[in-house]
This record gives sequence, structure tokens and C-alpha cells, in this order.
Amino acid sequence: MPDLVVGVDGGNSKTDLVLADTEGRLLSWVRGAGTRPHTEGMEATTDRLARLARRALAEAGLPGTTRVAVGAYFLANVDRRAQERLALRQLTQLGVAARTVVRNDTLAVLRAGAPDGWGVAVVSGAGINAAAVHPGGRSARFLSLGDITGDWGGGLAVARAGLGAAVRAGDGRGPATRLRQDLPAHFGLDSVESVALAVSGGDIPVIALHGLAPLVFASAAEGDAVARGIVERLGDEIVAMVTALLRRLRLLRTPTPVVLGGGTLQNDHVLLPEHIRTGLSTEAPLARPLVLDVPPVAGALTEALETAGAPSAARRRLRETVAARKPPEPRVADA
Repeated sequence: MPDLVVGVDGGNSKTDLVLADTEGRLLSWVRGAGTRPHTEGMEATTDRLARLARRALAEAGLPGTTRVAVGAYFLANVDRRAQERLALRQLTQLGVAARTVVRNDTLAVLRAGAPDGWGVAVVSGAGINAAAVHPGGRSARFLSLGDITGDWGGGLAVARAGLGAAVRAGDGRGPATRLRQDLPAHFGLDSVESVALAVSGGDIPVIALHGLAPLVFASAAEGDAVARGIVERLGDEIVAMVTALLRRLRLLRTPTPVVLGGGTLQNDHVLLPEHIRTGLSTEAPLARPLVLDVPPVAGALTEALETAGAPSAARRRLRETVAARKPPEPRVADA
């Protein structure tokens, strides 16, 4: 009888957890809230992940005590080795699997998109991060603590920049932009100033601003210069991250896959990936950028199946299933 495995991609805004078996069959796919141990604490984060795993077992028609051979947890905001060890210890104590692996979520993108397991991965979802692995096994990453470590990017940063630019256009500090008209309706309000006041007063959670990012991208695609500048700023930041990682691992003279994943990159908008390719052609000509063609949880599942000793045919089968399957909607309680 095949063993069970769990693959988890925990982002800032949502967590995907897939239960599968070592023959490559997808048994259930559930989605929950994001992994934010830096604000909620590691104990609350791992407790939620354990509940999500039990929900996946229930949706597969299995008891909550069913043995899972391997759990591969790739989690946002787990950026340092000490955080990885803490998450591993707590998930192990919660009994999520007989063997548990914990990595940063950027490495799920790399595992999903780089066939040989090395290269550079960028995750630009609600937040942003990047990491790189050398063919010899060395790795490089960023401290990634937000503004205090110089970080900018992801959908939330794009949304905040768009909202700020729209307010500045109204009070005379900035150029005109259609974002003044495009953004407030997302929250059912009549002005961007009303949105800003609602966020400041706590009526709209800051994380909910992430929903404005697609509107900024759409405005950029339709020719709004202010919105386009915000999208290009994100592209410039990604080029800077990739180039820095390649330089640190001495890979600037080596053809290297650069896997681009996350919601602000894996979509139908072409401006951002084109701007990244243009920037890399100058700064790192041997970089080989590609936009990930499967959800990042596929990388976590690859790790889980390899750790469990599953054959390569099972890994291919499961990847194809994940690529073809529409991700589930989060439950109202988790949204």
C-alpha cells in the first residue's frame, strides 16, 4: 500500500496543502490562511498548519490519525535557520508526519521550476523574497525582514504604492492617474481617501490592500504612466535581487535558471516579466528567466515524494495533476 505525503506552500496571504500518495495520486487539496509567524508567533502558525493537514485527511475520507510518511512544509516568513528549526520542532511535536521537512517558500518555487534543483527563485506574492542554490549545494538568501532590511515588492507593496500615488494625485503632490477612479470600488467606497482612512482606522485590514494589486497591473497595461512606474519598480527590484544572488554565488558567468513564481508573476500580465527579462539581459546576460507554469505547491510535493523514495513517474504524474487542477477557494473562516 502506498505511503501518504503532504506538500505545503505557505505564503503571506494563503497556504496551499496537498495530500497525495507515493504513486502520484492527488487525494485532496485544501487552502488556508497565510503563514505569518513573525506577527502571530510560530506556535499559532504551526497549530494552524496541523489543523489544515487534518482537514486534508478528512476531505480525502481518512481519519485524522492516519499516518503521513513525509510532510514538506515550505513557509513564508521562515527566513532564518533558527526559524526553520523552531518550525520543524513544533510540527514534529504536533505529529503532522513521520518525517518533516521545513524550508522557506522560495525554495518551493525553485523545486517546481528548476529541473536540476539549482538556480535562483523569486517569489512575489503578497510579499517578496528570493533565494539561490549553487550546483555544488551552496545557497544564498536575504535577511528579508521588511523595510528595516531594505525590502520592497510583492502585491501588497504594489497596492500600497498605488493607493499612495492615487492620494498624491488628488492633493497635488503627484501626477494624475486613473488609479483614483479604479481603486476605491474594490472596497465599495467612493474615494481613495476613504480607503486610506478605513485602513488607518482599522476598518480595512492592511493585508486586504493586497486585493488592489491586480487593479494597479491592469491600469499599467492600459497605459497609465503612474501605474506602469510602480510595476516597473517591482521589476527593477526583482532584477536587483536576482543579480545580487548570482554575484554572491559566483554564477554570473554560468547559464542559470531563474524561476519566477507567486501571484504577481504567475498571471496574464506581460509587462512585469518583460521588464525583468530586459533588465536581466543587461545585468546578468546568462540568466535564464522563466515564469513558473504550475502552482508552487508542486515543488513542495516534489520534495515530499523524493524524501519518501517515490519513483520519478509518480512525481511527474502528480505534477501534471497539480498543473491541471484549479486550486480550491479558501473557506470563509480562513479568508
